[in-house]
Amino acid sequence: MSVVEKPSTVTRRMSRGISGFARKWLLFAILVVLWEIATQLSESVFFPPPSKIAAAAAKLWFSGPASQLFLGDPVFDHILPSLGRVLGGWLLSVVIGVALGTALGRSRTGMDYVGPLFAFFRAIPPPALVPVFIILFGIGPGMQTATIIFGSLWPVLMNTVDGVRSVDKVKTETARAFRTPKRYWIGLVVLPAALPKIFAGLRLSLSIALILMAISELVGALNGIGYALLAAQRSYDFDQMWAWIVLLGILGYGFNAALLGIERRVLGWQPGRN
Repeated sequence: MSVVEKPSTVTRRMSRGISGFARKWLLFAILVVLWEIATQLSESVFFPPPSKIAAAAAKLWFSGPASQLFLGDPVFDHILPSLGRVLGGWLLSVVIGVALGTALGRSRTGMDYVGPLFAFFRAIPPPALVPVFIILFGIGPGMQTATIIFGSLWPVLMNTVDGVRSVDKVKTETARAFRTPKRYWIGLVVLPAALPKIFAGLRLSLSIALILMAISELVGALNGIGYALLAAQRSYDFDQMWAWIVLLGILGYGFNAALLGIERRVLGWQPGRN
């Protein structure tokens, strides 16, 4: 027998959702209005008002015949390669980081040997290695993907090690008492227990991957968002330059929101996640 919610209950839920949405975006809207006023008063060509940026973005992203939307439109010639690089490099760093982090986290002495080496490489800014990656992989997607992997690997790796090491000792002793096979122990106990810390590393690494994607495309690239941003800056088209910067912000927000949604769904069994 189904229970039908009263109209008042539905109305309260809708009002709470609307008020929550308003609170979330109120500060953003206020800052945009202040930005508009300040830039209109200053009349600086380097900092156009949001209204001009929005007009440039609409012209850049949504103009042109519909038949050219996915074939000849320049915006997709830049966005799609960038998305392929950032997601491909990030996914490879996730696979490597989770696998290596799980192995090191379950080892008693593994981090004693590689810990100082990891600390050394983590201290190197990934953009500083771009010339090295150019020598190794040439100018192109190989160099850009390597830069993304190198920078976004460390948060996943270190958080996985920390999460795997934090498994409850009671569970460890129970698995040993029942002689649980290692593959089931890792897949059904260790990784689920480490998932909260792994997801924290995933969100951080995805933000880093997006940043490194834009930076790597500033050097020797023939397409991509970073390439288009630099081309707009060199041609003194600051409205279009800021439109590309806004797109990077939109992509970063969208990636983070999508990953948070996946995290809530995967970790819904934990208290306080729903």
